Amino acid sequence: MFIDIAKVHVTAGKGGDGCVSTRREKYVPRGGPDGGNGGQGGSVYVVATSESSTLLDFRYRRRYQAEDGRPGGGRRKTGADGNDLEIPVPCGTSVLRIAEGEDEVLIGDLLEPGQRLLVARSGRGGKGNWEFRSARNQTPMKATEGRSGEACDLRLELKLIADIGLVGAPNAGKSTLLSVLTAARPKVADYPFTTLIPNLGIVDLGDFVSCTLADIPGLIDGASEGKGLGHEFLRHIERTRALLLMVDPSTEAIGPALDMLMSELNDYGHGLPDLPRAVALTKRDLIGDETAAEHLHAARLWADEHGVVEVIAFSAVASLGLAELRHLLRRLYRQAIRPLSIEDSGTEA
Repeated sequence: MFIDIAKVHVTAGKGGDGCVSTRREKYVPRGGPDGGNGGQGGSVYVVATSESSTLLDFRYRRRYQAEDGRPGGGRRKTGADGNDLEIPVPCGTSVLRIAEGEDEVLIGDLLEPGQRLLVARSGRGGKGNWEFRSARNQTPMKATEGRSGEACDLRLELKLIADIGLVGAPNAGKSTLLSVLTAARPKVADYPFTTLIPNLGIVDLGDFVSCTLADIPGLIDGASEGKGLGHEFLRHIERTRALLLMVDPSTEAIGPALDMLMSELNDYGHGLPDLPRAVALTKRDLIGDETAAEHLHAARLWADEHGVVEVIAFSAVASLGLAELRHLLRRLYRQAIRPLSIEDSGTEA
């Protein structure tokens, strides 16, 4: 089961109480105070890991608490600190703190394995009576309690990390393409909205180059406003580096279909309209050569108007044009990961 949103409550550990004690040893007159400080409580961290891919674990456990610090002891013994609590989450998880009034504040994104984010700070330990001694009060009989650790509600949002996102209307052939190019096995059927969860797959582009493809559930008009599967899944292409706009010419008019996709990406924002992109016409085997040429011409006209260089037609089922598609994905991937152009860098390649 794919779970990409979770709410949890985290509590850091309470500091240990300070100790009230006096030194009592044979042949040592006027021993004085010797109560030690309490230990510090444990903090709560959220840690990115590559060993999980969903937030399913948080469906069964919603409350997390770090260990409390131990109280201080006599002979100026400081209590042991509580152990920190680390909560593992998949790479690509955004952590938001839920404030009063249900306002949410982003406190961090965890993208790389091993990244740690402090979400609840530990409580300090209390002071023992040794800390309160003075010339005027040489045997104080007071100590302070440990402070409570921070507590808060968190919202965890998983946004898949991929190199190229497959974007298209329902039944445009995204899942079929992913199953052909990669080892992923998404659900494929002849009715819309067969893809209800995002799927990832790694495609070999040749010459020891590979990239990750993300199959996003189909977009419909109004998806950016929450219609259909809406922005619940649009957020999964926020962290892609490039987009492949896929259109089924056997059921859709090329120009209006591409206009709809770009309109939804523009309305959603989050940098998606600025990503490198290419256009792919799917299900090439269902249309004749003359019709395919007409659709390619219409797609190239649209691409010229919108600054898109690459246009291709293919069929994943009939294995038509897949070699050319791999070359296109390779060029798109190279463009997406290129840090600087030759002109920008001022050096020769």
